[in-house]
Amino acid sequence: MREKLMYFLGAVVAILFVRNLYVILNVLPDEANQGAMYRIMFFHIPSWWTAGLALMLSAGTSVAYLRTGKLKYDTISVSVTEVAVVFLFIGLTTGMIWARIIWGIWWTWDARLTSAFVCVLLYGGYLILHNGIAEPTQRAKISAAFNLFAFADVPIVWYSIRFWRTQHPQPMTLPPDMWSALLWNWLTLILLMTIFILLRLRQEEARRDIDGLRRLVHAHA
Repeated sequence: MREKLMYFLGAVVAILFVRNLYVILNVLPDEANQGAMYRIMFFHIPSWWTAGLALMLSAGTSVAYLRTGKLKYDTISVSVTEVAVVFLFIGLTTGMIWARIIWGIWWTWDARLTSAFVCVLLYGGYLILHNGIAEPTQRAKISAAFNLFAFADVPIVWYSIRFWRTQHPQPMTLPPDMWSALLWNWLTLILLMTIFILLRLRQEEARRDIDGLRRLVHAHA
């Protein structure tokens, strides 16, 4: 059932990507100040939104693990976080490309960019921590606590442009056709994220089964 769902979602994502690229590249006009380069925002902004959505889900399942002690929630947390890190890197990379063209620099240590970079480091650290602890229960408990600590940076990233003066611009008012393209591409990335999470869940469930077999062998050794 899950495999059929992944194939179905994959087909939908492929169709939506073709449709979105046509609209973004051929239908929408150039922006008055940025020209054609502004089109990168249709991938940059939804990538951050998708990562944020995944990180909220991951934080929620970490809370669920700490409340219930059920390892399935740890499995979901690590799977979702790994996918979120991919979208964090996409958002960071496309942002640097956009900045180089528009601002003339690849990077500046302002509040938005620095907090976003810290966010990537924190969740990269979460994945390293999770893979570095062998005992499943200890791994899940420590990882869940660190996950919630890392999530504290997410609202800082979101509100940084309101709290501090930054190189990053304030939220823009877009024409309806641009908003439509942005939201359609976000939907596409959400579906792509869902496929990746389903794949990672299958891998993590297999890992959990192997851990269970190891414990069983050790118990009878």
